[in-house]
Amino acid sequence: MTTLGSLARTLRSKNAGAFAVTLDVLFRDRAGYELAVQSPALSPARVAALYGVQPESVLVEYYPQVFAIKVTLPRRIPSGDPGDSDVYGAQQHVPLMQIDIRDEDGAP
Repeated sequence: MTTLGSLARTLRSKNAGAFAVTLDVLFRDRAGYELAVQSPALSPARVAALYGVQPESVLVEYYPQVFAIKVTLPRRIPSGDPGDSDVYGAQQHVPLMQIDIRDEDGAP
């Protein structure tokens, strides 16, 4: 199993406003980056299923010059609203970190 977390130098999340969160994946090298880019586990549909949001609301952006991928998705609970357990969006990267990028399903 090859998890995204094992390939990434940095994998973090943060608010992208009160209604969205962004996940940054920075790779050590081109090989890890290319492996992740080619994986179906990082498609908007798979990420949406992982986070319980609609696929059309997930944006996956690739930055080959710096071996980085940015994923932006809506927060299920707006930042600071009652029930929000992560006001800064700082712990939202964990599900993405655990996906197996070699698995056809991208399952953890």
